[in-house]
Amino acid sequence: MSAAMWIWTCLISHLLLSTMMPSLARQQPPHPKRPFATFPREQAEGTFNHLVVDEKTGHIYLGAVNRIYKLSNDLKVLVTHQTGPDEDNPKCYPPRIVQTCNEPLTLTNNINKMLLIDYKENRLIACGSLYQGICKLLRLEDLFKLGEPFHKKEHYLSGVNESGSVFGVIVSYSNMDDKLFIATAVDGKPEYFPTISSRKLTKNSEADGMFAYVFHDEFVASMIKIPSDTFTIIPDFDIYYIYGFSSGNFVYFLTLQPEMISPPGSTTKEQVYTSKLVRLCKEDTAFNSYVEVPIGCEKNGVEYRLLQAAYLSKAGAILARSLGASPDDDILFTVFSKGQKRKMKSLDESALCIFILKKINDRIKERLQSCYRGEGTLDLAWLKVKDIPCSSALLTIDDNFCGLDMNAPLGVSEMVRGLPIFTEDGDRMTSVIAYVYKNHSLAFVGTKSGKMKKIRVDGPTSSALEYEIVQVVDTGPILRDMAFSVDHEHLYIMSEKQLTRVPVESCGQYKTCSNCLGSGDPHCGWCVLHNTCTRKERCERSSEPRRFASEMKQCVRLTVHPNNISVSQYNVLLVLETYNVPELSAGVNCTFEDLSEMDGLVVGNQIQCISPAAKEVPQIIMENGDHHIVQLQLKSKETGMTFASTSFVFYNCSVHNSCLSCVESPYRCHWCKYRHVCTHDPRSCSFQEGRVKLPEYSYEGMEINSLPVELTVVWNGFFNIDNPAQNKVHLYKCGAMRDSCGLCLKADPDFECGWCEGQNQCTLKHHCPVQENQWLELSGTKGKCTNPRITDIIPVTGPREGGTKVTIRGENLGLEFRDIASHVKVAGVECKPLVEGYIPAEQIVCEMGEAKPSQHAGFVEICVAECKPEFMARSSQLYYFMTLTLSDLKPKRGPVSGGTQVTITGTNLNAGSNVVVTFGRQPCLFYRRSTKHIVCNTTASDDGFDKVKVSVRVDKAKIHQELQFEYMEDPTILRIEPEWSIISGNTPIAVWGTHLDLIQNPQIRAKHGGKEHVNICEVQNATEMTCQAPALAVDPNHQSELTERPEEFGFILDNVQSLLILNKTNFTYYPNPVFEAFNPSGILELKPGTPIILKGKNLIPPVTGGNAKLNYTVLIGEKPCVVTVSDVQLLCESPNLIGRHKVMARVGGLEFSPGMVYISPDSPLSLPAIVSIAVAGGLLIIFIVAVLIAYKRKSRESDLTLKRLQMQMDNLESRVALECKEAFAELQTDIHELTSDLDGAGIPFLDYRTYTMRVLFPGIEDHPVLRDLEVPGYRQERVEKGLKLFAQLINNKVFLLSFIRTLESQRSFSMRDRGNVASLIMTVLQSKLEYATDVLKQLLADLIDKNLESKNHPKLLLRRTESVAEKMLTNWFTFLLYKFLKECAGEPLFSLFCAIKQQMEKGPIDSITGEARYSLSEDKLIRQQIDYKTLVLSCVNPDNVNSPEIPVKILNCDTITQVKEKILDAIFKNVPCSHRPKAADMDLEWRQASGARMILQDEDITTKIENDWKRLNTLAHYQVPDGSVVALVSKQVTAYNAVNNSTVSRTSASKYENMIRYTGSPDSLRSRTPMITPDLESGVKMWHLVKNHEHGDQKEGDRGSKMVSEIYLTRLLATKGTLQKFVDDLFETIFSTAHRGSALPLAIKYMFDFLDEQADKHNIHDPHVRHTWKSNCLPLRFWVNMIKNPQFVFDIHKNSITDACLSVVAQTFMDSCSTSEHRLGKDSPSNKLLYAKDIPSYKNWVERYYSDIGKMPAISDQDMNAYLAEQSRMHMNEFNTMSALSEIYSYVGKYSEEILGALDQDDQAGKQKLAYKLEQVITLMSIDS
Repeated sequence: MSAAMWIWTCLISHLLLSTMMPSLARQQPPHPKRPFATFPREQAEGTFNHLVVDEKTGHIYLGAVNRIYKLSNDLKVLVTHQTGPDEDNPKCYPPRIVQTCNEPLTLTNNINKMLLIDYKENRLIACGSLYQGICKLLRLEDLFKLGEPFHKKEHYLSGVNESGSVFGVIVSYSNMDDKLFIATAVDGKPEYFPTISSRKLTKNSEADGMFAYVFHDEFVASMIKIPSDTFTIIPDFDIYYIYGFSSGNFVYFLTLQPEMISPPGSTTKEQVYTSKLVRLCKEDTAFNSYVEVPIGCEKNGVEYRLLQAAYLSKAGAILARSLGASPDDDILFTVFSKGQKRKMKSLDESALCIFILKKINDRIKERLQSCYRGEGTLDLAWLKVKDIPCSSALLTIDDNFCGLDMNAPLGVSEMVRGLPIFTEDGDRMTSVIAYVYKNHSLAFVGTKSGKMKKIRVDGPTSSALEYEIVQVVDTGPILRDMAFSVDHEHLYIMSEKQLTRVPVESCGQYKTCSNCLGSGDPHCGWCVLHNTCTRKERCERSSEPRRFASEMKQCVRLTVHPNNISVSQYNVLLVLETYNVPELSAGVNCTFEDLSEMDGLVVGNQIQCISPAAKEVPQIIMENGDHHIVQLQLKSKETGMTFASTSFVFYNCSVHNSCLSCVESPYRCHWCKYRHVCTHDPRSCSFQEGRVKLPEYSYEGMEINSLPVELTVVWNGFFNIDNPAQNKVHLYKCGAMRDSCGLCLKADPDFECGWCEGQNQCTLKHHCPVQENQWLELSGTKGKCTNPRITDIIPVTGPREGGTKVTIRGENLGLEFRDIASHVKVAGVECKPLVEGYIPAEQIVCEMGEAKPSQHAGFVEICVAECKPEFMARSSQLYYFMTLTLSDLKPKRGPVSGGTQVTITGTNLNAGSNVVVTFGRQPCLFYRRSTKHIVCNTTASDDGFDKVKVSVRVDKAKIHQELQFEYMEDPTILRIEPEWSIISGNTPIAVWGTHLDLIQNPQIRAKHGGKEHVNICEVQNATEMTCQAPALAVDPNHQSELTERPEEFGFILDNVQSLLILNKTNFTYYPNPVFEAFNPSGILELKPGTPIILKGKNLIPPVTGGNAKLNYTVLIGEKPCVVTVSDVQLLCESPNLIGRHKVMARVGGLEFSPGMVYISPDSPLSLPAIVSIAVAGGLLIIFIVAVLIAYKRKSRESDLTLKRLQMQMDNLESRVALECKEAFAELQTDIHELTSDLDGAGIPFLDYRTYTMRVLFPGIEDHPVLRDLEVPGYRQERVEKGLKLFAQLINNKVFLLSFIRTLESQRSFSMRDRGNVASLIMTVLQSKLEYATDVLKQLLADLIDKNLESKNHPKLLLRRTESVAEKMLTNWFTFLLYKFLKECAGEPLFSLFCAIKQQMEKGPIDSITGEARYSLSEDKLIRQQIDYKTLVLSCVNPDNVNSPEIPVKILNCDTITQVKEKILDAIFKNVPCSHRPKAADMDLEWRQASGARMILQDEDITTKIENDWKRLNTLAHYQVPDGSVVALVSKQVTAYNAVNNSTVSRTSASKYENMIRYTGSPDSLRSRTPMITPDLESGVKMWHLVKNHEHGDQKEGDRGSKMVSEIYLTRLLATKGTLQKFVDDLFETIFSTAHRGSALPLAIKYMFDFLDEQADKHNIHDPHVRHTWKSNCLPLRFWVNMIKNPQFVFDIHKNSITDACLSVVAQTFMDSCSTSEHRLGKDSPSNKLLYAKDIPSYKNWVERYYSDIGKMPAISDQDMNAYLAEQSRMHMNEFNTMSALSEIYSYVGKYSEEILGALDQDDQAGKQKLAYKLEQVITLMSIDS
């Protein structure tokens, strides 16, 4: 039976599951975003607008802001065409490209408004927003511009700036030019632009007639304009075009337009939006066929009227059948959002509706017929401002009627309703596309959050199924344009920032047949033998029977018989029945999960398998139940895949150890009674008889009177028989705990206890002597106990008015309430018993009535049932009536939140039973009372602050006395100090607030890890109290070294809830101080007066503001000592004690004893010695002794002082180190954020040309070598010929060397000229680097010879740029190390620059002097304490006002320009400097909460002026609070600016930078503090943080006054420590031969080898000289330049403070490369002191680097030349060679005679006739020739 039951349950659950599966599939959570192919936008402003797919090639064309992209089908960019930005102004009509415009022009983005493919002419039509909406025609294959008509007014489609309000439809003809129907919003300019028109598409893209109206004469044209009268009625009227298409003879547009309507029951009109369909005949040139129909849909009473998107598709057979249409009918899929009110901010509720196009056309035909019968008006409010009646005419109107010039244009008044098929209430639908797959109509809908919904539409109402949701873009919404790939396998979907390719189906995600076929996706079916969900066409041999399942009922099913076996059965034959399985001729395997696998035998639709062998059967043990389920799987040998599985059960009967569980098991288990075991094989049982054991139980005590116990029957020795009913046995004893008759008769009647009077005990009847009258039992006639007795009454006093509840306790006080209900009197007054207080036989509670004035006291009297003497009792106590009085209360005031404990005094206040105290209307919660006091706690007052009456009621007595209590304002906490403690708490905290004196016992609380600690506070006065910090609940074993913040921190002030958690505090807990024991023995031996040192850690909490002190008490024995604290030790000056004493240190709530101290007596001289010396007459000795003593004491003191000083130094250093650690950690996070995308486009490297120009020609922006040669036309030919000849000469090594040597020997050839010539020659030879290298080597060899001949020190070689060769060398490295910079060294250099900039900006920077709080340079350090706070401002994103505000950290002492620069840095952190807006062009707008907006400026009328000093405005000046909202807006000219423009523009902060920048050579920047010139008119000097004269007027020397330096040295130290890692990273990268896998540039190895060769040649073996040459050649020539000027490599702005810091790093770099030892002294510059510790290790790096390079294999000339040739080829056309030659030639002109003379004297030159050739050049180049 049980087995059959099990099979049934299995089957039912299987059926249930399979029927639930489809619905489960539908309720699957939205799928996560899968990794699709995507194309993200490239520029921040380059949002995507439109999308179109080429149906022939499958390429995608994407219209974005300023770009058109052509993408491959997997979204790789093939071609990009730029369309903007350009100078424009929307008010310029006609645009400025046609005629000059007087409006101010700005750089304007070009938004793509329309993108169409003209297949006939193979071109793309792309219309933008610039120049009033002109279009470009681009060739499809390469986006080459074929034409851009702009000179006629019909070329301007519309100035509207939105991408989604224009639509175009191309109508194609085989025998004539195509037409383009364009519909557009007009943006309030109806006179300029038609809203709808048809245009010519000429074959020639540049033809004059392109975009001309198809028909145009003076009365009629192929267009409709909106009448200007419409704008007087609806000022912001426009028609927004959502979608367009052509079908049959017509072109259709779907629109959204405003309308004025009167709501029902209202006379006023309001503006709403109506969605309408517009239809035009394709052939209608006069637009007489224009008809407009309102459309919308409604579901469950909700109107969906705002059109969002639409798409035309076919019905497909299944949908057509349910609509009663044909499968090829056009169906319009539309998305509407709810309501009609808001166009821009549509509601989130939206609906997907369908319209049958034929039905809309039928509705239009009906309306046309009725109008031509003369019925109604034309109903076109916006076009015909007044109602025009229809005119009748006799004509037949068929489906293709195209209108006449009467009754046109026409509007339909009743709305055509679509069929709502799907609604969505949360995630608004924004786009739709559809297609038919295997007769199913499928819609794909995009949503506001970036998801795509897949919906199967099989019918109009309930048969639409949303079968999948996919997140396709990171952030929504999805735009209207969606497109299928040509094969319909993918869908292209886009948001403004991202284009994604999504597969139409993702069947592969479904892992079971039921999930697959239950998913609802018609693409998906089950490929049986491959066990996958896929399309039919992707399943092998899917056409063969039962190999592919497309319906749920075709899923493979499997049953097995038997479906369970015992674990002790092996190799059982199992028969598997299969359903829906294809033929299995290839064979199958049966698998029991991982237990065993064997071949299956296929017999018809049955498969035979064998169950596992003995060793493969699973183990089943007690804990896991009695069975183990495994999956029995069938694997196809053809595919190797499991294609069917079913559950198979192994059971183990023997785990059951009771008969019940055995026989109730669902498996075939049997109970062997005699053996007491469960088995699956009943044959193993034997049948014999057993015996039951009898129990016994005895209990002597009297503490328990009844006890339920478990019942177990044991048989056959030790087997327990099952007890399924769980019967228990009750053991009881009448006499136990039942000492009186009443208690005895109260026992459970089942026990049959009774009272035996003779024995006076409770017992069973057969234990009582037989006299009948001695036995009382509950059921007997004498069922009442006699002799009641009263033992106690409470209370014994009460008010006369009554109401007191008196409790009477005793014995035999009745067994039922009715026994005593009416017979209780207290002191002669009726007392009414209360049922709820009655305990049978033991207690009566009664309520007193009112006493007469004559009654004063009396006894309590009761009768039980009847008032016979044996049933009566009287108390021994008296009850008294009292009068209660009140005299006073205190305190007399308390907080309005309540919680004050009030004491009311009076007399007899403890009388009665119940006290009620009220203060006004609020109860005061009773706490306790005595004769003279009542104490209660106030509750919160509902009436606010007020004096209230106090009333006291005791029972029914109201005590009359006028007492008043005043509710006061709740206390507040204003600040607490300090805001820290240690984990153990108990450190003092001062608290300031208001009304603190109202609180009686205030407490302070902290909650951490769910545990709360409180501590006490003491109120000083109304505004101050002191508290002991609460401890923090941290497990002492897990106490970390970290600071902790409590989860909650606040005060318990009576009942004031608002202060329980203080929100505005950052209360911090630091680790507890930890002390070390003195030593293992715990005893420290000392001489008297020696200080005791206690070592430990965390002795000074690392509070950020510094100066944190803990109160330490150290006791030596009982005596305290004076304590000096550092972070790691306490110094205690021991008191005058000798002997052994315990040392105890106390701090906060901690006590610790490091051990004992033993102070040995140290008497300077013993008494006998003094006596004997005195006898020897040693007065002198006494004198010496005195001196010694004095000396000893003095040295002890100086020891102490030294130790103190040492500790203070330790202190300083550890504080700086800590500060560095924190600052570095914070900076690291900032830099990580900043450079997190460094691998990508994060580092703004300059391109090769800009980089080389900045190094070769620093400071010259537009150098001639970048421009074409400018020569008057008549000379052009000659000059070019001359320069070509000159180029040949330059390429002649003999000439070039002679030319350079001659120039260098001229006195007037300056240093600047040398650099210039070297750079010009290198630009000319950029394309011939092998030759350039050869010349360079020759020049360097000459230079070395010359240097050694002139007896100069060899180390001076290449030290300064005094020759063309040295500058050429710099330029050579510049060319060849660009790749190394970009791939390797650039990143640490950029990180260092960013780190310096970020770190400097963390503290104040003086905008005028360029000094900063954080600096590496002593000259640029602010030497004052500047108070400042860090604010976080929320800045509105200028690119997207709706996106979240950007938090920017600012200091309140920053000038407005500094704030603007920080905001620009935050917003444009990934944008190169040159692409950012300039701070000077933006205004900072403070948007206050009130809605007010205020422009903040460095100077305005509020600027403060004192004694000729004018202070720049800061945020603090404007009192801008933390968290304010600000925005950067384009510059406005304010009234103040206009008046004061001359001064303001001059005094912007960037002006100060510029002044500083050009006060001399760049190096003077650091050494000289710029004086700010006073304004000439007013003589006012500007200042920001420090007034310049405070040190500007001192002499240079005074300024570095050592004391000042040392005070601020810690600042330099802290900054240096913070930046240390970034400096290390840079140096390490530069000085390693293989950094992060990048090889050493060949140029370095080549040049170093050349220098070594030269040294060998000249017999120079001094390693220092060789080292110096290499250092002068590469680090000093090239790297120092890059470190000091990162703007040569990156697109960044470097301010003066960053420059000063970089110079310090560069100086350190130079020192590291030097071999000379720099002796440090007290006058050494601070930068040398700063890096003194690091330079030795850097020097080791440099030496190792040079040595590693030396060991590398030499580079052959052949390899080097190949490398140089490759470099030349890569940068062939960077410079204009002609212009460069022309520049070099200017020197020939200047020194022609000298050069010719030198050539004449040179033999080589003579042979090659170089002088003659040069003369030819001179002739050609001369002006007068």
